Amino acid sequence: MRSKWVVNLLLIIIGLLFLVPLIWVLTAAFSANPSLAVQWPSPITINNFQSVLTSQNGRAFINSFYLSFGTAIVTVVLAMLAAYPLSRYNLRFKRPFLYTILFATGLPITAMMVPVYEIFNSLNMVDSLVWTGAFLVSSSLPYGIWMMKNFMDGVPVELEEAAWVDGASVLKALITVILPLMRPALAAIGIFIFVGAWGNFFVPFILIQTSSLDPASVTIYQFFSQYGMVEYGQLAAYSILYAIPVVVLYVIASKWLGGAFKFGGAMKA
Repeated sequence: MRSKWVVNLLLIIIGLLFLVPLIWVLTAAFSANPSLAVQWPSPITINNFQSVLTSQNGRAFINSFYLSFGTAIVTVVLAMLAAYPLSRYNLRFKRPFLYTILFATGLPITAMMVPVYEIFNSLNMVDSLVWTGAFLVSSSLPYGIWMMKNFMDGVPVELEEAAWVDGASVLKALITVILPLMRPALAAIGIFIFVGAWGNFFVPFILIQTSSLDPASVTIYQFFSQYGMVEYGQLAAYSILYAIPVVVLYVIASKWLGGAFKFGGAMKA
């Protein structure tokens, strides 16, 4: 009984450690004179939000949506097409390929950015949202393929065979049979890829040089001056706006994340 109280106390302390920064963001965003201390805003104002809602910051959010949604959609589609033969066929080099993908998921992007930048620079691909998104897709594919393959293994092959008997092609069976059953997996992988691309600072910071093409993850650093001064109120307001799309996306997709797959009803004798 005593150990249970100790565990609960530790969890409460950890929760408070995470809650305090969130409270500071909310209070500082509506404060006219914010500081690093957590204090009730007096007076309450929305000037910080008005200051960050500029055309430049709006363009940064559009760039982030372009990169994040594009990366998530392309990664999910390519991962699905790559995971299908890995899940359904007995390929000769299947196991080494899967181990290679598993190894690639652990590679730190920071260790690859120097050669990547040199390649992009030599091919005149630097300072492009399209090519930056292409690199984000390639770096997200190992995780996407690995997870998609594991989810696809849970879909019974008998369902596809029944579709084939009815005259469906492999692609049609994939679209009409497998994908509807994998909606939770598609939503989960898509959200993970979107959040990763949305919060990625290092890749666009290295590969994009024009300020008008910077995403929101890079633009947020404009509130830190070179002399160590920080606009705390504007930084907090921008952080709230920056977090809203991720929260909204999760709420919208949460109905597809309600639990494990239920294939038992589809496999009636």
